[in-house]
Formats: sequence, structure tokens, C-alpha cells
Amino acid sequence: MARTKPKSDKVLTIRLPEKDLLHLESYCIHQGKTKTEIIRALIQSLPTVDPSS
Repeated sequence: MARTKPKSDKVLTIRLPEKDLLHLESYCIHQGKTKTEIIRALIQSLPTVDPSS
């Protein structure tokens, strides 16, 4: 069954040292998830910052 992608309208490009990229790829394989899924989950786990403080 084909995997459907959620609609996205933004692209983020980052530069990583090879060591960090290999670490991320290894983690993704172990978790059975894509880099996008892992990074999205990490971003969503960040605390909300109150802009007025």
C-alpha cells in the first residue's frame, strides 16, 4: 500500500556534520521512521514560548 504524505507547503534545509547525519539515520532505521517524522516529533516536543516574556 502506498504511503500518503500530508500536505506540506514549507521546506527546511539544514547542514549537519556527517557524524550527526549518520547518528540521525541510524536512529531512524532503529525506530522505523523517516528523518522528517523524527525531526517533526522533536520540534513538536519543544515547549511553547510565551512571546510576551
